[in-house]
Amino acid sequence: MTEQIKKTLRDSAALRWTALLLLALAMFCAYIFMDILSPIKDLMLSERGWSSTAFGTMQGAETFLNVFVFFLIFAGIILDKMGVRFTAVLSGVVMLVGAVIKYYAISENFMGSGLEAWFTNNLNHIPVFEQLGVSPFYEGMPASAKLAACGFMIFGCGAEMGGITVSRGIVKWFKGREMALAMGSEMALARLGVATCMIFSPFFAKLGGHIDVSRSVAFGVVLLCIALIMLVVYFFMDKKLDSQTGEAEEKDDPFKISDIGQILTSSGFWLVSLLCVLYYSAIFPFQKYAVNMLQCNLTFTELPADSFWNSTSVTIIQYVIMLIVAVTAFMFNFMKNKATKYSILCLSVLALVTYCYMGYMRQSAESIFAVFPLLAVGITPILGNYVDHKGKAASMLVLGSLLLIACHLTFAFVLPAPAFKGSQIGGVIVAYLTILVLGASFSLVPASLWPSVPKLVDAKVIGSAYALIFWIQNIGLWLFPLLIGKVLDKTNPGVTDATQLNYTAPLIMLASLGVAALIIGLILKAVDKKKKLGLEEPNIK
Repeated sequence: MTEQIKKTLRDSAALRWTALLLLALAMFCAYIFMDILSPIKDLMLSERGWSSTAFGTMQGAETFLNVFVFFLIFAGIILDKMGVRFTAVLSGVVMLVGAVIKYYAISENFMGSGLEAWFTNNLNHIPVFEQLGVSPFYEGMPASAKLAACGFMIFGCGAEMGGITVSRGIVKWFKGREMALAMGSEMALARLGVATCMIFSPFFAKLGGHIDVSRSVAFGVVLLCIALIMLVVYFFMDKKLDSQTGEAEEKDDPFKISDIGQILTSSGFWLVSLLCVLYYSAIFPFQKYAVNMLQCNLTFTELPADSFWNSTSVTIIQYVIMLIVAVTAFMFNFMKNKATKYSILCLSVLALVTYCYMGYMRQSAESIFAVFPLLAVGITPILGNYVDHKGKAASMLVLGSLLLIACHLTFAFVLPAPAFKGSQIGGVIVAYLTILVLGASFSLVPASLWPSVPKLVDAKVIGSAYALIFWIQNIGLWLFPLLIGKVLDKTNPGVTDATQLNYTAPLIMLASLGVAALIIGLILKAVDKKKKLGLEEPNIK
C-alpha cells in the first residue's frame, strides 16, 4: 500500500510518454512555422519582391533578439526560477504573438497600408547594429520583409524558449530512465514538422489556382494555437507531478547569476556548445534554402493543370503515406514478435518507396525534400536506446559530422553534374538518398548531445546551461541564413529566375562547418577520455 502511494506520474511509462507527446506536438507545430516560407522562396520573389538577401535577412531575424538582446539567457533564468510549466505556456504565447505579426506582414491587407509606408521609410539604418554589420534590416529591404522579420524575432524568442523548456522537461520526467530515447523521439516527431511544412506550405499558397502566400502563414498560425493548447494541458500534468513529489522548482535551491560561472568553467560544456552551433548551422539554415536548391539542381517538367499528380487529393494522399512511413518506422523499434516486427519494417520500406515515387511523379522539389526526417524517425529510437544502454555519445557526434560533410558535398558537386541534372530519374534518386542520410545524421544530435548536458553541469542550472548552448547555437542560426542569401546574390549577378541560381558556394560553406564540427568532436572525445566526463558512458546504469 505504501509503495502505491509513493508512485508518481513519471513512474508510469504511459503518463511520462504522454507528457513527452504533449511537448513534442507543440514543437512539431513550432517547427512547421519556423520554415513555413522555405518551400515558397521562389513565390516570395515573384509575389512580394523579396531577393535572396531579403529572404535570408528575414529568416536570420528569427534569432536576432535571442543573440543580440540576450533573450535566451533571460529565458534560461526564467526557466530555472519559474519552472518548466510556466515557461512552457509563456513560450507558446510568445510564439503565437510573433506568428500573428508575421502573418499580417505577408498578407495582402498590409500591402498599400499606412504601416507599409512607415516600414518602407523607416528601419533602414539601425545605429550600432548597422555599424557592427548585424542589423536585421537594411535600406531597400521590402517593407513586408521588415515587418515579417519583427514578427519572426518575437516568434524566435518563444520557439527557443520552448526548445530549452522541452529539454529541461524531458530531464525532469525521464532522468535515470530512457532519457536519450525520449529526447531523440521528441526531436524525431518535431522534425516531422519540417516534412509537413514542405508539403502543405506550397499546397496552401497555390490552393484553388490562385497564389496567396499568406495562406501558408495562416496555416502555421492555426497550428501554433493548437500548440498553446498542448502546453496548457502539459501545465496541469507537470503541476500534478510536483504535488506528488513535493518538488518546487521555483523555490528550492533558487537560481543565482553567479551560477552561470559554474557552467562557463566547464571545458566539456564549451566543446558541446561549439559542436552544437557548427552542426545546427549546417542544417537549419540549409533547410530554409533546400527546396530552392533542388529547384536549381534538378530538372523538373511542368505538369498539366488537370493532371492527377497536380491535384489537391494527391497532396493529402502523399502526406498520409508519409505518416505511415513515420509511424511504422518508429513502431519497428518496439516490436517483440519477430514476424510482426519485420512485417512492419517491410510496410515502412514499401510506403517510403511509394512516397518517393509520388514525389518524383509530382515533379515537386518541396515534396522531395519532405523526405528529410523520415529515416531519422526510424533510427532515432535505435540511437537513443544505444546511448541509454551502451553510451558512445561523443563517437556518434563524430559520425554525424562525417555524414554532414558527405551530404553537403554531394549537393554541391554531384547533384548539379550533367550526368544527374540532365537525368530526371538519376538526379531524383541521388537527391532522395542524400536527403535521407542528412536527416539520419541530424538524428544523432538529439540522441547523443542533449542527454550529455546533465553530465556536465549541476542539476539546478540545467535550464541555464541549455539556454547558453541555445544562445551560442542561435548565433549561427542568425548568421548563416543571412550569409547564404548574400553569397547567392554575389555569386549569381543578374540572375532574376529563382530556379536558375548556382548553389555551389553556399554548399561548400556549409560543408566546411561539418569539417569544423568533426574536429571539435574528436577533441571532445579526447577531453572526455582524459577528464572522465562520462559522455561515452550509458545513461542507464
